[in-house]
Amino acid sequence: MTTLNNPFARLPEVPSFTLTSTTVADGEAFGPAQYSGLFGVPGGEDRSPQLSWSGAPEGTLSYAVTVFDPDAPTGSGFWHWAVANIPASVTELAEGAGDETGSGLPDGSFQLRGDSGAALFLGSAPPAGHGEHRYFITVHALDVADLGVGPDATPAFLGFNISGHILARATLVATAINNN
Repeated sequence: MTTLNNPFARLPEVPSFTLTSTTVADGEAFGPAQYSGLFGVPGGEDRSPQLSWSGAPEGTLSYAVTVFDPDAPTGSGFWHWAVANIPASVTELAEGAGDETGSGLPDGSFQLRGDSGAALFLGSAPPAGHGEHRYFITVHALDVADLGVGPDATPAFLGFNISGHILARATLVATAINNN
């Protein structure tokens, strides 16, 4: 993983575990369903990717999932999805779990509002001509069952709380480009 705009480069190193997806492979491009129809990308469906994970360390009491684009032209990146308080017994999220209702999420977990202002998975929508963007899809293994943040918190605040409770993290990096 390159350190250029790597959101984890300045955080303490932690162990990794296995994260896979039937929707996207590490280093590969998102499919059309993971692009943003809400942001006007033709064919975009804002459908969150399927995620499966295994090998989290002993003592894991919950997980959080984040999707972050460090390449967005904002100066601070762009949060596409953040889910908190996923029970430790859960090791998979189905494709589409991040819809506007969150009905595909496990009991007790919730979505935070991303940088779009909506609590859902917002698909990729790089500005035309801006080049390839990377999307860090990360599952964070945590030493608490409840991070103590509410659904009105920002993903950045979630990340701050994650940093104090992280046991391990697993990341896939997907890409997207807008050639229009």
